[in-house]
Amino acid sequence: MKYTYLALSIAITLQLPSAFAAQESSQSTTSSIIEVIEVSSQVINEQGFSPKNTSVDGPFGDNLALADIARAVTPITSDMIEQLNITTLQDVLAVSPNSYSASGFGAPSLPTLRGQLGELYQDGTRRQAGNNGFGVPLSFNAIEQIDVVKGAPPVLFGSSQRNGGFVNLHSKAANTQTAQGKVLLSAGRWDQYRAQVDYSAPIVEGKSGFRVSAEHVDNGSFYDYAGLKSDSLFAALRFLPDDKSSWDINFELYQVEFTDNAGINRPTQALIDDGLYITGQGVQANGSTIAGAGAIVSPTGQVVIPRSTVLTNPENHNEATTYLLHSIYKRELSSQTTLKNISYFQHLQRDEIAKNSFVEIIDGADTAQNRTEVSHQWNSQQSSIFAFDVRFNKVKGYSQFTTEADLPIDLTGPLENRRIPLTAEQQARLVELRPGVYVSPGGQYDINNDGIGDFSLSDTTDSTSWQTGIAIQHDSQWSNSLRTSIGYRLDYYDVTASDPIAPQGQIAASDSIYETLHSGQASINYKLTDELTSYLAASYNQATSNSMAGGTTLGSDNKISAQNFATDNTLAEIGLKYSPNDNPWYIDGALFNQRRSLRNRDGSNTGIRTQGFETQAFYDAQPFWLSAGYSYIDARYYNSASSQDSSQVADAFDDSRPDIINGTGVGAPNFASFAPSTRRVQGIPEQSLSLNGGWFISEQWQVGFGGIYTKSYPLDYLATVNIRDQYTINLNTSYEISPQTKLRLDVNNVTNQDNWRPVFEGGYFGSTLVFPELPINAKLTFQHSF
Repeated sequence: MKYTYLALSIAITLQLPSAFAAQESSQSTTSSIIEVIEVSSQVINEQGFSPKNTSVDGPFGDNLALADIARAVTPITSDMIEQLNITTLQDVLAVSPNSYSASGFGAPSLPTLRGQLGELYQDGTRRQAGNNGFGVPLSFNAIEQIDVVKGAPPVLFGSSQRNGGFVNLHSKAANTQTAQGKVLLSAGRWDQYRAQVDYSAPIVEGKSGFRVSAEHVDNGSFYDYAGLKSDSLFAALRFLPDDKSSWDINFELYQVEFTDNAGINRPTQALIDDGLYITGQGVQANGSTIAGAGAIVSPTGQVVIPRSTVLTNPENHNEATTYLLHSIYKRELSSQTTLKNISYFQHLQRDEIAKNSFVEIIDGADTAQNRTEVSHQWNSQQSSIFAFDVRFNKVKGYSQFTTEADLPIDLTGPLENRRIPLTAEQQARLVELRPGVYVSPGGQYDINNDGIGDFSLSDTTDSTSWQTGIAIQHDSQWSNSLRTSIGYRLDYYDVTASDPIAPQGQIAASDSIYETLHSGQASINYKLTDELTSYLAASYNQATSNSMAGGTTLGSDNKISAQNFATDNTLAEIGLKYSPNDNPWYIDGALFNQRRSLRNRDGSNTGIRTQGFETQAFYDAQPFWLSAGYSYIDARYYNSASSQDSSQVADAFDDSRPDIINGTGVGAPNFASFAPSTRRVQGIPEQSLSLNGGWFISEQWQVGFGGIYTKSYPLDYLATVNIRDQYTINLNTSYEISPQTKLRLDVNNVTNQDNWRPVFEGGYFGSTLVFPELPINAKLTFQHSF
């Protein structure tokens, strides 16, 4: 079935150019069409370090000015990506307020916005990404612009899972006018190397062009037994059949080997403040020193632990391969009507087998989507966008995380401390996938007929999902000052899930579910002056809850939980945008009240309410540029229950060494649950501030800086451990050897701060793990254009 849909999707896309090429349009000159098709961003000065005049395509329509969008948005241009040294999704914190994130086990695969994991889109379609932020790291080899949007995805994008905000990546496009290329080589501390070649040229000048970009990364690491090796190959084609249409196609193949980096366990306040680590291996009730649930540590001492000593293992195996295909076809049907068709396909394979008994194997995840949008201008004041969307997702994967136990492990001891071989009893509750590799079944079974399930469940599944959506957005320009927009979308889900590895002698469990989800949005823009625009926006959507690669799992009752489709999310936002035409400033600010859900590690949902304020400012005029961002957020549980790996770090220790820690002797992990409350959500700084700037000393020589400050915040639910106020300062300088050749030096964390951040989104490991950020480090980059 997946190949039937894929063939249909591609066939539709391939037929669109020929189907509409014969249509005549009553309007539009060649120059106006070329502007719509060719120009994705416009910058009013040479530097391009401000998003002020950058157009935003996709979420709310195409070619929209930043000041006209009734939401908090930060477009990050290719110049800004280079200047701000953005290489991971976490780096958007440097420029976009309220984007502080956990480390994502050292390999973030999703953005974090307004205290929650956000969605990741590319060219307007939702990419496969990690389960709760743990997935495949992202390469920017194919990307030339990043749009960061706060709040739930709009109706044109449809129902999804995460609603704190989203990032829409814009793929590189081919040039149909001139040939141009770039070679980039960089080397950094700890044997970190990167090479990239990017070249674009016309095939038929003014009619077609191609672009290729290849990147190789070979990174060592400050952290023990860690690293990343990846290869990305990107290719793009652009066709301009006539003055009324364009067709962009791109393909990326990405392969990566990377480390699951869990940071340092036993995060006491002494560890955060002084780097002091409590030693001693945990002991289970049966006397075993293998890390296991309920183990108790008798402290043997306290030592300063090297920050590079993290919970990794040289024998861990973790790699992934994915390829993506995007197609965007645009056609002007008449002077009032335009059509856009977007197609997307992605295939993912992933294999992780860790010595701490964690397993996640994606034995094929395929996602295909086709969305057709028709925009119609009824008159000079009224316009509408109609969309029809079909998305297909099929995931076959195996998981096992029920026997992990991090707190009992003494990182200062031998590597054997970190290995968790399964006992015969544990193996009996799992299924052997490969010789020596055990995973959870995808359903529950009562083998001995005692009324109790005999197996441990994780995220194993073989699931298929069809999402069919229809949407309408209507925009009204009532006067030169007043503009409104309303939108509605309906999504119909047809989902099946089954057990791909049922225990021997058992009939594989399976279930199906059909659900209809709704979403709506409304906004008002009002120009107080020609330079100052106010807005009010509101949205409501029903979202889904999924597991790895967007799959759906069966619960312990062998049913798909209706709760997976019962997540209500609301947003109210009011803001101001200052964008004068006669000077280089851009400033905006927003107050927001957002209610959404957090998917817990066990698949349940926890309600969270966030309120706050965020503002960003940009100044860009040679020879100076400056950007600043500030955010305040109050994130609290919305009369909702929560859970944590252990209730507090002290649970892992007995009371034999009160001079080191007042242990409770409960044992850890103990999979603590907390009653419904309005307590502050752990792992999120209440306030953060970012500053970036630069000065062109001469036409060839530039110097710049960047700084990030975060206010103290609780690491765990009970706030027994806090990450203190902390800051990071980065410096950079670049020199043009010639108009084509440039050298750049980045020095990060120049004051060598011992900073920390959470390991995992949602705070589940807040009492168990903490991630030490990098010490001072440097990178030298050589760039040559041709």
